[in-house]
Amino acid sequence: MELTWGIAAIWLGLALVASLLAIRFKMSVALVEILVGIAAGNLVLLLDHFRVFGFHWELKPNEWIGFLAGFGSILLTFMAGAEIEPALLRKQFKATFSIGIAGFVGPFVGATLYAYFVSGWDWNAALICGIALSTTSVAVVYAVMVETGLNETELGKIILAACFINDLGTVIALGVCFASYNWTLAMFAAITVVVLWIAPRFVAWFLKRFSSHVSEPGVKFVFFILFVLGALAASANSEAVLPAYLVGLVLADVFARHRDTVRRLRTTVFALLTPFYFLNAGMKVYLPALWVGLGLVVILLVVKMATKVIGIWPLTRMLGFPLREGNYTTLLMSTGLTFGTISALFGLTHGYINQEQYSILVTVVIGSAVVPTMIAQSFFQPEIEPPVAFQITASAALPPSSKESEKRQGSVSQSQDSQRAMDS
Repeated sequence: MELTWGIAAIWLGLALVASLLAIRFKMSVALVEILVGIAAGNLVLLLDHFRVFGFHWELKPNEWIGFLAGFGSILLTFMAGAEIEPALLRKQFKATFSIGIAGFVGPFVGATLYAYFVSGWDWNAALICGIALSTTSVAVVYAVMVETGLNETELGKIILAACFINDLGTVIALGVCFASYNWTLAMFAAITVVVLWIAPRFVAWFLKRFSSHVSEPGVKFVFFILFVLGALAASANSEAVLPAYLVGLVLADVFARHRDTVRRLRTTVFALLTPFYFLNAGMKVYLPALWVGLGLVVILLVVKMATKVIGIWPLTRMLGFPLREGNYTTLLMSTGLTFGTISALFGLTHGYINQEQYSILVTVVIGSAVVPTMIAQSFFQPEIEPPVAFQITASAALPPSSKESEKRQGSVSQSQDSQRAMDS
């Protein structure tokens, strides 16, 4: 028992350090937690190798840490889906769907083929590579949107919705490529469809009926749904993040009317659960193996960014985006973080990729979270004249939001929610 409390103290101490560093350097805490995990994991390996102070140094996650990390990834995915505005998806379907699909297909095909035919990875490992590099980072993009004020503009909302479409393709590909096609998969698909159909009305009633109780039965009910669908996904050899993402989307309107519940849910997710997931993901990166594959890291990062640009930039011109805004959209859609690490960790834990391949993929994902963002913010950030939000005026297909002024009045009270959500 003493050892268990000691392990918990070490992990939460690392999470605290990551939070303070993220605040100090104004970075996404998810990215910093991965970096802290990499540093801590490799430092412990170094200390153990040289038997410093004569101790056996070890920082491997035990069973309960693994559970908290898995639960964190599911809730993180659920919250990402719940942040999307379904009304905007319907309103700007052409722009968001085309950009999101192009952002997924290009890197998925390009990275998969490069890993298989050029790098010599087996087919399953190449698929994991393609899936991990096909993502875009809701965490990074949302952080940039909030910091620049673009989250209140039509352009910012279109980019966020396109990120959702992109990542939806990623989680579907992860499920389709590695699921066991048998009766358990059919049962999982059927139950998921039924749950997605009835969940909005039932959860809305449940939250309205029990929202005032301190025991939070509404939140527990959502957890129950996610656990049931996660168990069914695991039995079908799929990934629990797929139903979690879809449930988050169908409940987005419900949670928009229950902001207090969302706030309390975010506190649970970001204060306790996601640090275990991202620290665990970082600790699995082995730096000596990464050094050997450094050239491949650079090449795969170029492959991801190049295929994103080839697929997305021409679409922004066809849809009437001004040149500066088209470049900005393309670069932000080239980022990756959360779902990239989820996909890579799925491949490692299921034996589809080895430790070296995992280290390479996570490093590429981290690089894609930093490099495109820095370029976009340094050279192509759209100008916003306060208090008027930026609008795309070059295309009738991208009309300005009629409710921006009303939303801006509540932006001060929502800023804390946005700051927490950006770290998802």
